[in-house]
Amino acid sequence: MAYTPQHEGPPVRSHNASLSATWSSGGRAYEEVSRGIADAIEHCIKRLMPQPGEHILDVATGTGWTARRIAKRGIGVTAIDFASDLVEAGRELAAARNLEITFEHGDAEALPYPDDSFDAVISTFGVMFVQKPNDAARELARVCRSGGRLALTTWTPNGKVSEVFKLIEPFMPESAGAPPPSPFEWGNPERVRELLADNFELVFEKGTSFYREPNGQRAWETYSNGFGLLRALADKLDDTTRERLKQEFVAFHNGFGSELGICVPRDYWVIKGTRR
Repeated sequence: MAYTPQHEGPPVRSHNASLSATWSSGGRAYEEVSRGIADAIEHCIKRLMPQPGEHILDVATGTGWTARRIAKRGIGVTAIDFASDLVEAGRELAAARNLEITFEHGDAEALPYPDDSFDAVISTFGVMFVQKPNDAARELARVCRSGGRLALTTWTPNGKVSEVFKLIEPFMPESAGAPPPSPFEWGNPERVRELLADNFELVFEKGTSFYREPNGQRAWETYSNGFGLLRALADKLDDTTRERLKQEFVAFHNGFGSELGICVPRDYWVIKGTRR
């Protein structure tokens, strides 16, 4: 089931246009990033408990890993992302598996669906990266029917993913004006309650995702190719600075090595809400 957008105009809000292009740069290679969080995605889906006959919205779907896992259960799912190349890759991957998923190019801060459209809404490490959290939180509630469910996975503020972002931060250019909100605000239960508790009864469950690769070099290849934020940054750096970023990234991940490869424990929250 698909819904006709209820508003006219571009699918992505103007202040998100540049960031949309950045995330889109990962293209189909983002699928390998999703593979590395497959355990956390499965955790979130299990807590959402999709039921036959329901229709689920996957917000900030990326290449659609979460949407495909839901569709494999025979449950209707619509998947939306503001990165057009990720959406196109998601369509291709779903079609190759004969899965019926409606993929749409659109913005989590202004979802193009009527009120109460979905039985449940899910976002796995996606909506946490929006520029206007309050707008996105309002939209998650608006499109979820009364009594419906919400499930999110968000990285914790003090976990290994946060450490990687801190490693990358010195290489990023200074932004003009006020800095964007930290995505890790969504890993703070108090902040999540501020965003969502007026519309959802919330419960929280901690989890740990284990990122496995042969070595730190492979981790660099996965993320510098598929993770749009890192890919776009690396492409803008001069050769010397990019090599320094690479070496620091590789060394960080090699710090979690064993005889079989690397295994990085990455803590996250599963947040489940019931729509009031």
